[in-house]
Amino acid sequence: MPARKKKRKWSRKIKTESTFPPPGTFQKKAETVAKTMASKKVSPKGIGSGIKMVQMYINRAGKNLEPGQKKELEKAKQILQKKKASQADGGSRKHRRAKAVKKKS
Repeated sequence: MPARKKKRKWSRKIKTESTFPPPGTFQKKAETVAKTMASKKVSPKGIGSGIKMVQMYINRAGKNLEPGQKKELEKAKQILQKKKASQADGGSRKHRRAKAVKKKS
């Protein structure tokens, strides 16, 4: 019987030119992870890039990720998604109000 080749994960083939978050980022609280991933230094292409990095970490860690930490990362992802949605809406109410006042002038 021939020896089976060890199956390699598809995610090993991914090559990216994005920056990498500081070591230990994904072991922190959700708010800290979200703030770090939203920064231009870590995600120069925007918040969407940060969301993808968090999801990739969750996928790569798989069953080895502690349930509590997975919950924190999912929460961080939700924070980033809300932030991205608010940017798409034109920002907060205060920001929109400032734009309207500026436009009238």
